[in-house]
Amino acid sequence: MKKLFGGYSLLLLLLPVFALAQNSITGKVVSDKGDAIPYVDIFNKTANSSLSTNGKGVFKINASTPQTLVFYTDGYMLIEQTLSPSSTETVITLQKVIDLDELVIQQEKFYSLNKMKDIDGTAIYAGRKTEVISVDKITANKATNNTRQIYAQIAGLTINENSDGGLQLSIGGRGLNPNRTSNFNTRQNGYDISADVLGYPESYYTPPTEALAEIQVIRGAAALQYGTQFGGLVNFKFKAPSGQPIEVVTRNTVGSYNLLTNFTSLSGTTGKFSYYTFFNYKQGDGFRPNSEFNSRNFFANLNYQFTEKTSIHFDYTMFDYLAKQPGGLSDYMFYQDMFQSNRNRNWFDVNWNLLALRLNHHFTDKSQFSLQLFGLDASRNALGFRSNRVANPDIEGTERDLLKGDFVNWGAEARFLQQYDINGNSSALLIGAKYYQARNTGSQGPGSSGSDPNFDYAFDEFPNYANQNDYVYPNLNVAFFAENMFRLSPKFTLTPGIRVENIRTKADGYYRRINTDLAGNVILDETEYENVTKNRSFVLLGLAASYKPNNRIEFYGNLAQNYRSVTFNDIRNTTPSQTIDPNITDEKGYTSDIGVRGKLDDQLSYDASIFGLYYNDKIGEYPTFINRKYTRYRSNVGTAITYGFETLLDWNITNTFFKGSKFKWSLFTNTSITGSEYLKSEVPNIEGNSVEFVPLVNLKAGSGLRYKNFTCNIQLTYLSSQFTDAINSTSGKDDNTYGIFGEIPSYYVADISASYQWKMLKLEAGINNFTNNYYFTRRATGYPGPGIIPSDPRVFYTTLEIKF
Repeated sequence: MKKLFGGYSLLLLLLPVFALAQNSITGKVVSDKGDAIPYVDIFNKTANSSLSTNGKGVFKINASTPQTLVFYTDGYMLIEQTLSPSSTETVITLQKVIDLDELVIQQEKFYSLNKMKDIDGTAIYAGRKTEVISVDKITANKATNNTRQIYAQIAGLTINENSDGGLQLSIGGRGLNPNRTSNFNTRQNGYDISADVLGYPESYYTPPTEALAEIQVIRGAAALQYGTQFGGLVNFKFKAPSGQPIEVVTRNTVGSYNLLTNFTSLSGTTGKFSYYTFFNYKQGDGFRPNSEFNSRNFFANLNYQFTEKTSIHFDYTMFDYLAKQPGGLSDYMFYQDMFQSNRNRNWFDVNWNLLALRLNHHFTDKSQFSLQLFGLDASRNALGFRSNRVANPDIEGTERDLLKGDFVNWGAEARFLQQYDINGNSSALLIGAKYYQARNTGSQGPGSSGSDPNFDYAFDEFPNYANQNDYVYPNLNVAFFAENMFRLSPKFTLTPGIRVENIRTKADGYYRRINTDLAGNVILDETEYENVTKNRSFVLLGLAASYKPNNRIEFYGNLAQNYRSVTFNDIRNTTPSQTIDPNITDEKGYTSDIGVRGKLDDQLSYDASIFGLYYNDKIGEYPTFINRKYTRYRSNVGTAITYGFETLLDWNITNTFFKGSKFKWSLFTNTSITGSEYLKSEVPNIEGNSVEFVPLVNLKAGSGLRYKNFTCNIQLTYLSSQFTDAINSTSGKDDNTYGIFGEIPSYYVADISASYQWKMLKLEAGINNFTNNYYFTRRATGYPGPGIIPSDPRVFYTTLEIKF
């Protein structure tokens, strides 16, 4: 009896253990070799929650019903499994990634934080300040590439807004001039797209947001892998081909001021061959007179997967647009009526042709090789009346300035990445080389007296045109780079890097100066020939570190040297509103970031960092008198520093208060507090001043709601005032002369967008600047000014998408 009672008592004691065992799921995640994988991300689709394995690869979930789990970690294939409660441990095996096809990458991004992986293809990003925009998750005015909406969660960006349907992207930040994104290395699918990465790094072409899967932004420390620039890298990654044999997506948008756009893509996969192609057409009138534009953009991506380890990819891009430009305004004109225009004969024309061939090969599952061959054949023509006294009327029958540029360049970039183990921890070595050659031309002469977009010189009509020049710019760049990510423990990585540069920039041509008296008689006619060659070789060093106590938090830091060579416009430029120092030289300096990023219980994502940029021989502008002419003088104005604090907070309100609900609600704030100072300068009245293009406060905040197939977003943008020249000059609202000097006043702007999807149809609509604020973000010294360029008032848009 005692034995029976004792056995019964033991059974009672064990019942809770048995019950607990049947109400939990335990497991261990291992590699295909049987080694435990620590800190694997696990997303519970059933409970809409997440967790991670411990340092030994073990996880445990309290559940009484089957749970669908998604397992993901860097370097391994994503896997989804449905597991039932059991008293035994389940073993989950992850396979090493051999071919990082687009499908795998898209699935990984579904759960990963808004940053690049430590290793992605043949690139290393560990310890960098990286930000990734997943375009398909954005509800915004994609038809016009609305920059402040699309880049809302990229910290610290300053934006030049243009009323041109989003044909050009102009972003800066941390004291870098936003003009045509010239301080970033801009790429699409990994290859250069700007006019000339050394001599003229301006981006006249911007891929349509409707075609993009991601926009990747890697800050200044990217200089070691992608170039020498202070800003870092912006890479536009196009959508992947559909897995079906054929898929068609067509999007048609109408909006304020006769905006009309069409975007139609065709993609598919058949066996080893896949393709993605689109055509994008835009036209509109703009909100000011003389603002009409139209553009055509064609893209074709062809891919062939020879084997599981080898693939080849070909891209062709054609972009052509013509825009009439209403010119800039003086302060008085802007505050009197920002909708006015006194320029009826200004035009801008761009034709862009890009070719790229990429080869990807995996020698083993740990060694990868990539080769990019790319080329550009492009032109840019600017025509119009460009008086620096912007209030002066443009008189019909007089000459116009015509600036023509042709850009012909090609290059090759090879990369090899080898992964290896140090005490069982996966490390990686990256080595690469880049060859870049360009032969570009730039010329200036008289344009015709008409008002049409005639881009032929009119020397017969105006033989005494004051400023003429014609130059060839044969540039050459050879670079070698290497980085090694040492994973010293499962939690800590250290990545030193080096870049060796050899740069030759050259200007070979002449400029002709003709002065006349008031009667039109020639009193000076001189031609000066120049053959300027600048050769330099240098080494850039960098170091990045990352510490991940677990998959919920990461501490990171980096420091890198940067360099910016003088551009074509720095060598020879003739414009009434700007003068170039003939002794201008290159910029040198450093960028650094220290920060922490991670997640808190699926409720809050965050990335907070402090940064610093140090510029030696910083190129800037200041107003002065040259030959008794009031002008903006461009020169090396001194040594400067910018520094600040950036933070991005993304709060999932649903997971905080309504977990499991079909109603989704989130809130984000993106704040940048930036200080700056010119530490020393030989130019009077500059030392101690603030650096231009640096607002103290740069705030973006927004909230998104989603219920089933309906989504709605609202966003607020605020920037405090910023200077536009090194003198920190100001201007009054009654200034009716120039418009190119002074501050950009503080402003705020609000946007709202919504979308609804029903089967194959998707309807999007929104109001940009729904508070109808009148503001501006740019004082242009040349095209599209000179003068103040007003930003769009309240505008509406509606898009209908059909996918089949």
